[in-house]
Formats: sequence, structure tokens, C-alpha cells
Amino acid sequence: MLDLDLDRHGTPPRDAATLVLVRDSPEGRLEVFCVQRHEKSGFLGGAIVFPGGKVDTADLDPGWADHATPPRPATFASGPAELRALAVAACREALEEAAILPVANRTLSQEELVLLRTRAKETSLLACLAAQGLKVDLGALHPFARWVTPTAENRRFDARFFIAVAPRGQQGAHDDRETTASFWEPPRATLDRFGAGVVWLAPPTHRVLELLANVSTSDAAMRLAEHANLEPICPRLVRHQDGDVDTMALVLPGDPEHDVAEVRVPGASRYLLTGDRWLPGAPPRGR
Repeated sequence: MLDLDLDRHGTPPRDAATLVLVRDSPEGRLEVFCVQRHEKSGFLGGAIVFPGGKVDTADLDPGWADHATPPRPATFASGPAELRALAVAACREALEEAAILPVANRTLSQEELVLLRTRAKETSLLACLAAQGLKVDLGALHPFARWVTPTAENRRFDARFFIAVAPRGQQGAHDDRETTASFWEPPRATLDRFGAGVVWLAPPTHRVLELLANVSTSDAAMRLAEHANLEPICPRLVRHQDGDVDTMALVLPGDPEHDVAEVRVPGASRYLLTGDRWLPGAPPRGR
């Protein structure tokens, strides 16, 4: 669950990055890689998420210029150094939480990736790549979205979402520490399991899966990214009362109760707290 308080004024969000990994199944269906966060995690414990986390100091190291390809241009960063750090963080988190890493000049096996993950924790990913003469392929990442944690949340992140096709042969493996399960699945299947109450999704994850449920191949997913709105989506916590319904809602830009009139992502304009889940919904009648 999110730790939300209507009276909380919010702390400055920390920079974070997320990598949405997709592939085409043998049956020709688009699949997305997801991990489940540890139940005892301090943020989104037990939730199904994409690999990601906060930007570390090491991600800002200028040495990455020699051990990574240039990232694709994106308006959600203040400059080239920040953009590279965000893309590096997304790739590093994908390795740590999923044992998946796009490499520009070599194909790594699953066994090599798991070993690289272990060694990177002992030293640093940059040092390990330099020792092996490898370059992370930041150019494989397509900027996709920017979600900022609501001010009503205790822990806040300014998360930039990238999307990439998983390198051939990289199946993924959770780390059994921060993440306790992992799977490839068509977006619609994950959404259906959420709808049945089997898994828990935070609104940003749910919305990304909804967008990807409308395309059928990884190429189409990359084309979708080309037209993505990269302006920040910062939900606002409000009270929601519609007839007999009295609950809380997270409203998105474009909702009548959000201070940003522009719709920045297709779909429902708010998420309603229903039991212990946030479900997509509409503004109260008359709004």
C-alpha cells in the first residue's frame, strides 16, 4: 500500500529510473517482464512492478561516458549528464532486480549476467564492465513516461520510465532479496490478475500495462514510445464522494480536480481507493 496522508505537504522527490522490458513470445504475443517486491519493502511492498529504483551517486560517474553508448534524447532530464545517469540507473536496476542488461558489444548469457550481478555488488557495475571491456547499450532504451510520487506520500520519487526490448536469450531472474518473484506475461493477463485481486499494482504500473495492452508486438511498443508524453504525471490525493461512494482518489493531470488541465496519459483520469487497491475510475457525476 501507499502511505498517503491528505495533510502531508510532501518532501522533494528523489530521482529514480524504471526499465520496462518487453519481448515477443514464440506465439507472437507481446510479453512484459515484471518482478514482485519483497513484502517487507518500505515502498510498494508486495507489489508487482518493473525493475527500477533511485539514482545512485555511482550512476553519475563521468566514467560512464567510456562504458556506455549515448542515450536517446529525452525532455525529462535537465541535460546530457542527468539523462545518462537516469538511463544508467535503469540498466543497473534491471541487472540487480532482473539479471537483464543491454550490452552494445557482446551477447551475455544468463549465467554471465547472474555472475556480473554478484560481482557488481561487491565492487561496482562500472568497474566490472571496464574490466571486461563491455559497454552498456543506453541507446536501446526508449524514454516512455515520467511519474512523480504524490506529495501526500511519505517517500517520494521522480521516476523516469524507459522501455526496451530485452536482449535475445536473456530470460531474467529476480534476486530473492529486493524481489521475490518474476515472470514474463502479456500485459492484459497481468491486468486481469489485478482485476481478480490476485496481484497488486500501483497506478503507474497499471497505466503502463494498459498502454502496452493495446499493442501486440515489441516493435509496436517502441513506436508507442516515440509518441509518449514525457511531461511529469504527479497524482493528487483528494476525497472522492459519488452517491454512496465515500473514499479517496488519486487524480491525474486532466482530471477536473487536478491543477494541470492537460491530459498527459490516456485512460481513466483517477484511481479510486477500493478496499486496499487503487482502481481506475471517473470523477463524480457533475464534475
